[in-house]
This record gives sequence, structure tokens and C-alpha cells, in this order.
Amino acid sequence: MRIAEMARPAPTRAQRWGLLVTVGAGLLLITLDNSILYTALPTLTADLGTTGTQSLWIINAYPVVMAGLLLGSGTLGDRVGHRRMFLVGLVVFAAASLLAAFAPSTGVLIAARVLLAVGAATMMPATLALIRVTFQVERERNIAIAVWGSLAIVGAALGPIVGGALLEAFWWGSVFLVNVPVVVVAVAATLLVAPPNDPDPSKRWDLVSSLQAMVGLVGAVFAIKELAHQPPSPTVLAAAVLASAVGGTLFVRRQRRLADPLLDFAIFRNPAFTSGVLAAAVALFAIAGLQLVTTQRFQLVAGYTPLQAGLLVAAVAAGSIPTTMLGGAVLHRTGLLPLITGGLALAVPGVVLVAVGLHAGLPVLVTGMVVTGAGLGMAMSVASTAIVGNAPARRAGMAASVEEVSYEFGALTAVALLGSLGTFVYATAVRLPPGAPTAAGDSLVDALGTADGNQIIIDAAHAAYDTGYLITVAVVAVVLTVGAALTGRLLRHHGPGTPAGVYPTDH
Repeated sequence: MRIAEMARPAPTRAQRWGLLVTVGAGLLLITLDNSILYTALPTLTADLGTTGTQSLWIINAYPVVMAGLLLGSGTLGDRVGHRRMFLVGLVVFAAASLLAAFAPSTGVLIAARVLLAVGAATMMPATLALIRVTFQVERERNIAIAVWGSLAIVGAALGPIVGGALLEAFWWGSVFLVNVPVVVVAVAATLLVAPPNDPDPSKRWDLVSSLQAMVGLVGAVFAIKELAHQPPSPTVLAAAVLASAVGGTLFVRRQRRLADPLLDFAIFRNPAFTSGVLAAAVALFAIAGLQLVTTQRFQLVAGYTPLQAGLLVAAVAAGSIPTTMLGGAVLHRTGLLPLITGGLALAVPGVVLVAVGLHAGLPVLVTGMVVTGAGLGMAMSVASTAIVGNAPARRAGMAASVEEVSYEFGALTAVALLGSLGTFVYATAVRLPPGAPTAAGDSLVDALGTADGNQIIIDAAHAAYDTGYLITVAVVAVVLTVGAALTGRLLRHHGPGTPAGVYPTDH
């Protein structure tokens, strides 16, 4: 522990919880921007005249760039101070939001989304790292991290709702402009309640390692996305796999040679840390996957408005909020195993109910969403604690970055794989009548656009789309089952009464 840490007075209760509200606002903005365009995209593309490829980049530029930058930005925060990183990230995020809101063309909007990702990646690891170094009592920190975890779920669920509500009253730029006043308040609050910036110049931040990590992660994301295309482009797939393999290999080799690596792989020998990373990725895979396919299905097939579809998937957040709070409060009694493994296991019957509810009725489907949220809330409430509690405070940024990468990678994988899987199943399962337009066999959107009111074509397209929906939901259930089994194995010695981390106090 450094002398500055020893001499600094402990934060007051008001400062601690004020900080939580402040960094929570920043996290909410980041997660909202991951999903807020799901409902705004049709209006936005019509106004700007974007192509299909450009529309994909408007959505994907933000999470792809953020995933590539997260690991390096968290470790940089260990060197320059997490308060500074959080403030810089907020300012960049606000500037990018203004640029996106008034973007005159698609190219400018995509550039603004990239800049938004830079701001998000700068401040996101700092949100969790600041909690780690501010809350010095383990039980209080567990509750604070549980609140943080719940905000990640709430933000993802609120995105489509906020987007739909804003579009009913304003133009599409409002989905970005709404960020600015929140940032202004968050900056002012940070200056008042955040602990003094505590840089550690002895920590080395290796730019080369950060670039290698970004190449490896972005290459992996592109490979996943291309594999999900039907058919995939051999050239794009080969280039993405090569970039991921080269970047990842160089990164691993370099970390083993550095005295102060960007990522200390030895930390993964701790099963609690590894289970937390796995739980975070699996939980976000489930949330993003259900959110994506359910909002699209009920808009395209059931005729829901964007706001109605957003409110439907918000049932996941409604189910998660009580269990995230409960998980943080009882962790010291239960240990990690019942909450992480039990939470993922509880989500499985919830997802099954979602699938059954497609034909059994909306009450069953909503119940399934709530049960799924309750299980994922349990797991996510303590996954963050498992990660940061098993890394020393001096590497809080590194631990936070690993967690954020797992969250983003889980969500990206869900969007890439499940979205394309639904389209593939539709094209395989659809049974169109003779004389139907060829394009109607490609996707439900194409079928609805070319059916010209032919109810036979529309019914066939709806049936095929529902088949794709059920299969994608089944994949989510399988992933959750595998996640529960793996974390159960890793946490077999972390039952009731066991500590959540090997670093229960700040040192």
C-alpha cells in the first residue's frame, strides 16, 4: 500500500454512496447506448438513406470498438488514476453524443458511434474500479457492486424503451442528445464526491500490448459475425481469423515477458475469478439474445410498436432488480456457488417458459422473462464481486476491464450469432405458396414487403419466423445450462460461509 493511500481519510458514507450514484449514471449511459438504437434504427435509416451494410455499422461500431479498447483502458486507469479516466470518458462521450445527434450523413454518424465507444471504454472500467477502491468494507462493497450489476441489466433493458419513447415525441437525434445533460450532472458530481485521483506512475501501461489486445478481440468479433452470415465470405472470415490469431498470440507472448503485464494471466488460476468472468459473459449473452429476438418478433409478427416491444423485454429487468439487491446483501452468508451457479440454473426454466409462452399466451411469456431476469440478476449481482474481490486494489482497473470485455463479448456474440441464426432458420423453414416472390424466402422483412397483402405468404412467413425464434431461444437455454455446469464445477469449494474474494480489504 502506498503512503498516499495510508494518509488519506476514509470516504464518508455520503461520499461513498454519492460516488455509487455518479458512476452508476455513467454505466447506465454506456449500457443504454448499446441497445437504444434497436428501436430508432428504422427511422434513422429512412431519414439518412443508409444502406443495409451502413445500418449494421451504425449498430455494431459502438460495441466492437469498445470491446477492443476496454482491456487497455482499464490498465491505463491503474497508471493515470481512475477518477481522471472517468472524467475524460464522460467528456468524450458527451462530445460524441452531440456529434451523433446532429450528424448530417451516415458516415459522420458512424464516426460519432466510434467516438462514443472511445468515451465508453475510457470510463467503463473506471466505474467499477472506483467502487473497488472507495468501498473498503467487504459487505458494503458487495452491496455497491450488486447495485452496479443491476444497472447493467436495467440499462440494457431500458434502451429500447427510452428509444421508443423519445421517437414518439422527437426526431431520431434525441436518442443521443439525451446523454448530454446526464453527463453534465455526472461530471459535477464526480468533482464533488469521487476520491482524489490516485495515479500510480510506477505502473507501466504498454501501448503495444493494448493495440495487440484490440486487434485480437476485434478480429474475433468479426470472425463470429462472419460465421453467422449465410454464406460467410471466405476472404473476410480468413482475414478476421488471421487478425485474431496473430493479435492474440503476440499479446500472450508479450504479457509473459513483461514485468508489469497489461493482463496477468495468473489471475485466471483463481476459480472464483474465472467463474465470475464466465457468468458475466453467459448472462449478457442471454439478456442480449432474448432482447434482440423478442423485440423483433413482436414488432414484425404481432404488430407491437417499438415502445410496446421495449416494455415487454423490460420484464427481464423487473425480475432482476430484487435478486441483484438480495445477492449482494446475502453473499457473505451464502458464498458464490448458490448465487452464480444457482442464478444461471434458475434462468434456464425461465427461458423455457418464454418459449412456451410464444403460443401459450403473453402471461406465460412475461412470467418466463421475469424468472429469467431473477436468475440472471442473482448471478450478475456477485459475478462482479467474484472478479474484483480476487484482484488486488492496485490492479482494480485490470480486473474491471476483464469483466467489461466479458460483458461486451457475451452481448456481441449473442447479437452476431442469434440474429443470423434466426434468419438462417427462417430461410430453411419457410414454405411459400407457388408463385410467391423469391425475395419472400430470404427474410420476414422481405416477405412482408413483397407479399402485397397475400395472407397465405404472410402466414407462412410468420410461421417460419416463429420457428427461428423458438430455436434461438433454445440456444440461449443451452448456453445457460452449460454456464451453470461450468461455474458449478469451478465454485465447488465456494459454498455457504466461504469468502467471496482473497482481497476482502483495500490493500
